Amino acid sequence: MKYYVDEHIKNTVRVFPEQGRYGYHRYDMNENPEGLPKEFVDEVLKEITPEFLAIYPEPDRFLHKYADFIGAAYENVLTTNGSDMAIRYLLETFGEKGKEVVTVSPSFEMYWVNCSILGLKHVPVAYEPDLTIKIEKILEAISGDTRVVVLLNPNNPVGNVYTEEELERVIERAKEVGAVVIVDEAYHYFYDRTFLPYALNGENVIVLRTFSKLFSLAACRLGVIISNPEIIHYVKNARLTFDVNAIALLFGERILDRPELIRELIRIEKEGKAWILQALEKEGYECRDCRGNFIFVKPKHSAREVANRLETEKKVLVHPYGNELLKDCLRVSVGSKEAMELFLEAFLEVDRQ
Repeated sequence: MKYYVDEHIKNTVRVFPEQGRYGYHRYDMNENPEGLPKEFVDEVLKEITPEFLAIYPEPDRFLHKYADFIGAAYENVLTTNGSDMAIRYLLETFGEKGKEVVTVSPSFEMYWVNCSILGLKHVPVAYEPDLTIKIEKILEAISGDTRVVVLLNPNNPVGNVYTEEELERVIERAKEVGAVVIVDEAYHYFYDRTFLPYALNGENVIVLRTFSKLFSLAACRLGVIISNPEIIHYVKNARLTFDVNAIALLFGERILDRPELIRELIRIEKEGKAWILQALEKEGYECRDCRGNFIFVKPKHSAREVANRLETEKKVLVHPYGNELLKDCLRVSVGSKEAMELFLEAFLEVDRQ
């Protein structure tokens, strides 16, 4: 007798991130290429004692600090094991099998992957050839079968953002059909605008944040869901009891305790991005500031070939695309000016040959 496998999981096609990235210069997954300051990391590690490791995680202390940090209440926030797990919880809670989830396309793959796993119908809204998105197309895609609408602000990989008027139109249309709106702000700290007030004061809006990007904790997996208390309550019902590990929570707390560190991380990234965009344009390259901690650059040779040569010859990782819209471009994560100088030297050596 054959064992049972859920048909949606069975039929989902997954492509997992490349392994063996240690020892490379990593500009391919929107991490901080250099990470947090070593002295800060060493200081926090001193707090991780045998007793600390023996105790189950307690997220409330972090959540109270985080709520204060964003000007919200404890009831407005919930930790998750990275934004990935937040997406799963939200689609499990507010999605309905056979019904629709609307996103732009291309976008962060875990939205359509989770739709496939959970038996939800993914409705992608395509970009225009000039990499703009028409808000009218998103509104038209929202139907009576829509349960979730997703806006990434800024979006990964294209980097577009939305105005308040555009968001309000989406919120109102979603209300008409009984859908929630997820605003994914993974790249918020690289882009000054936020839609946080809509999540705190609205009926059907959820904002996602992560500690993987600016805060450089991708290895620890720490994300936050922000919404009204009713939505947070429903997601808590779906959440695993011990979802986020104690080391992630500790590092998250200590980062929040150091506002000067946060300001310095923002300054370093902005300086690095401004430098690399100017340097590439000076070399005659077509670039795009994607609003997050990444840029697009169009190499003079095949983007895929340049990415492969950077990896094999220079131990530098960047992200090429198979998507027809983006196949001529490389996405490059941004870090400090020193990190970008290293990338530029390797890139020019490979692309000029």
